[in-house]
Amino acid sequence: MLFNELVDRGLVKQTTDAVEIQDLLDNKRITFYIGFDPTADSLHVGHLLQLITARRLKKQGHFPILLVGGATAQIGDPTGKSDMRKMLTADELEWNISCVRGQIISLMPGLCSIVNNADWTKNLNLLSFIQEFGIHFSVNNMLRADCFRSRMENGLSFLEFNYMLLQAFDFFHLHESQGCILQIGGDDQWSNILAGIDLVHKKKEKKVFGLTIPLLTNSLGQKMGKTEKGAIWLDKRKTSVFDFFQFWRNLPDVDVMKCFKMLTFIPLEEIEKNPFSTIAEVNQAKKKLAFELTKLVHGEDEAMLALKQAEALFESKDLSEVDVVSIEDNTHILDLIIRSGFADSRTEARNLINGRGISINDEVLTNPTITISKLEFGNDVVLKKGKKNFCRFTIEDSHV
Repeated sequence: MLFNELVDRGLVKQTTDAVEIQDLLDNKRITFYIGFDPTADSLHVGHLLQLITARRLKKQGHFPILLVGGATAQIGDPTGKSDMRKMLTADELEWNISCVRGQIISLMPGLCSIVNNADWTKNLNLLSFIQEFGIHFSVNNMLRADCFRSRMENGLSFLEFNYMLLQAFDFFHLHESQGCILQIGGDDQWSNILAGIDLVHKKKEKKVFGLTIPLLTNSLGQKMGKTEKGAIWLDKRKTSVFDFFQFWRNLPDVDVMKCFKMLTFIPLEEIEKNPFSTIAEVNQAKKKLAFELTKLVHGEDEAMLALKQAEALFESKDLSEVDVVSIEDNTHILDLIIRSGFADSRTEARNLINGRGISINDEVLTNPTITISKLEFGNDVVLKKGKKNFCRFTIEDSHV
């Protein structure tokens, strides 16, 4: 059943009523919601876990509401932050909302509700809101919440103090307008989820529920999705498809099985049957994980291209040793070979191709007249001379 599968996959951290939530998920059809604040113009790997969990529930017949926090993003969730978030301009916020909404639509195919909490908060009257809803919040209890307590030493602004009220109001509004009875979020949202449950109970005398998912962390307990280059974004303009693939391909061995369980739709029995005792088997599992997640986010064609590029590199060279060079779209192949240092002239480059000594993305080149375009080769290109000489390029957008 669904609830036990979530538990077995490591997707349940806290629940307000495990027995009743299990009954709801296993035997009924409910409406639930998950929220995403558009503080950037892309979601990142950490959000992927919540989206995939929402898809699991949707596949079992539950109805998802995906909330884009156009209002809450203007406050900034203080949870886990040592300082107040940077305030967004109206144009930045509008752009972020558009981008995040597009990603949610792409990753949540089929019927769902995508809402923006700015739609029901923009016309709120401050005094009326405080009188009707503020009376139900105890400042003493709020200050004991982890999201606020950790900020007390560095200073907590009154602006941020209202974040919990707005998130709680979201749950109240979605319960009243769409019959939502379950909020799901990362385990750092536990206090905010409880506030919403308490508000619905006090205002409507109805029981609603909360379930948190563990944050996606590595074996050291560190948040997963950060590299030396920064966050791993779902938008390929910010993190290329190849780099997204390689993030999963380069996971530490001990984290691979957990990511298979939490992030893929492969049945648990099949995951647990995978051989995982030799280096070759572990590497094969990493490639499979990288391919499955890249396909989910970027589509099968992009995932296959990234897989071919990675296989070309991993035959004899570690990716970390290969520098990335930017090139213009529609660069001539002969010029690219010269730029890579594989030839000193176009004649020498042409001879290399004619002698079948050059491959691109693991395909041997035979045509010395082609241009390297993003449309045909994708964002990233791996050029190879012989078996041991590599050069990796990323194709820039064409300028009109």
